[in-house]
Amino acid sequence: MLVKLKTAVRVFGTSLFAMLVLGGILAAYVTGYQFIHTEKHYLSFGLYGAILGLHLFVQSLFAFLEHRHMRLEGRVMKLQSSVALCIAAYQEDPNYLKKCLHSVKRISYPNLKVVMVVDGNSQDDTYMLDIFNEVMGSEKTGSYVWRSNYHEKGADETEQSLQDGMRMVQDVVRSYDFACIMQKWGGKREVMYTAFRALGDSVDYVQVCDSDTVLDPACTIEMLRILEEDPHVGGVGGDVQILNKYDSWISFLSSVRYWMAFNVERACQSYFGCVQCISGPLGMYRNCLLQWFLEDWYHQTFLGKKCSFGDDRHLTNRVLSLGYRTKYTARSKCLTETPTKYLRWLNQQTRWSKSYFREWLYNALWFHKHHLWMTYESVITGFFPFFLTATVIQLFYRGRIWNILLFLLTVQLVGIIKAIYACFLRGNAEMIFMSLYSLLYMSSLLPAKIFALTTINKSGWGTSGRKKIVVNFMGLIPVTIWFSILLGGLSYTTYYQSRDPLSDTEIAFLISGTILYGCYWIALFTLYLAIIARRCGKQQEQYSLAFAEV
Repeated sequence: MLVKLKTAVRVFGTSLFAMLVLGGILAAYVTGYQFIHTEKHYLSFGLYGAILGLHLFVQSLFAFLEHRHMRLEGRVMKLQSSVALCIAAYQEDPNYLKKCLHSVKRISYPNLKVVMVVDGNSQDDTYMLDIFNEVMGSEKTGSYVWRSNYHEKGADETEQSLQDGMRMVQDVVRSYDFACIMQKWGGKREVMYTAFRALGDSVDYVQVCDSDTVLDPACTIEMLRILEEDPHVGGVGGDVQILNKYDSWISFLSSVRYWMAFNVERACQSYFGCVQCISGPLGMYRNCLLQWFLEDWYHQTFLGKKCSFGDDRHLTNRVLSLGYRTKYTARSKCLTETPTKYLRWLNQQTRWSKSYFREWLYNALWFHKHHLWMTYESVITGFFPFFLTATVIQLFYRGRIWNILLFLLTVQLVGIIKAIYACFLRGNAEMIFMSLYSLLYMSSLLPAKIFALTTINKSGWGTSGRKKIVVNFMGLIPVTIWFSILLGGLSYTTYYQSRDPLSDTEIAFLISGTILYGCYWIALFTLYLAIIARRCGKQQEQYSLAFAEV
């Protein structure tokens, strides 16, 4: 009875706190209260801006404190726990798969079990099995081509042969140090389920990895260290960097964004033990927890339909739902492939945004089990795109060109501040280009998020396999609509402003702002050409990270 009362109080308290945070932001936004402003409000600083600025400062502060804690050398480990590395593969580029498997062989953890499950069992998929056997060697290696999967029978498969196949998969996975299973196509969640189900309770911890990922030799030990030192931690993720960062401008900007996402945002969450997404390329879980919620995780539904994306985020949410903490460590690293073409990147971001909004609702059910920071940050990040969309539309249709220019200047100013902090924290001047990502967010990612919310129940991989890239133009729909809205606002403002002559003060502000904005782009573009562009599109260079040299 006392436990139920305590839970009820925490549920009420966190719900009230969430409403207060949202109400405060909404009040600051609607009232538009300003601390200081110039005559006719050409420049101003208000409560809403102060809240967002304070959020960025506090987030950066706790991220810095978490990194300082990470740098402390951990205790010597006995390395007695059993660990299985599960690799999900789907139409993978042969070169990436080879790099992945070579890096797996170099992992400095004794008796590491490796399980690769291929999503597909046709003749066109056998090259992945061949690569696995070639790289891992014949000794201690087993494989099985399954006509079915755990939830769908293959052609001419009987119930008896299906059961025999399940036993064979389990025997191969548990009997061999290196096992490769090819099975009937079913999506990434089906692949992950096969690995988890076949392993059962035969290992203590399960590490997850994608087939386009190059792992650092110390990645397993560093994540295991976090789990071994604190029994209340149920899952831990590592630092995911970009393998093909210089392949194009979109992959480069993704690389700086990845670093910010992991080393600031997730590092801050880790300080409070509530990392909300342990990424698929590099994560580790307590196997007892995985086996506990495996069936519920696989059979997840949303609005009456089975979920087929957001597998990693939902795994993390399941751990959080049990009251366990989730952590991040920058001492565990990997490199992973990212889209090099704009359309493929846009589709990827749309898919990730769908899973974010869906899992946000699920995550809210467990706010009371964790630190208030999880509640606070979920409210801030969950509603921010909607406040930003409303702000942009309002400014573009207000009838003053200066408002539009001031907004663009503000976006880049915030981007520069975050980029300078990232340069300091990482010790790498390339992070200055993080400010360029702001424009990509405003022009593409913001409408993609809104589109993702309106099509949240549409399923699919979102991005194709890497062996054969399939172009999907659906992602251009929200971007086209968004640009049409902004163009309409710009046309309206230009027309309205032409009927209301500008004052000398406003002309001075417009000229100064335009020159400043132009100088910013000239400076960043010049630096980009001098430092980055000469590398993009050329033969992949050797990275400073030793584990990339495969």
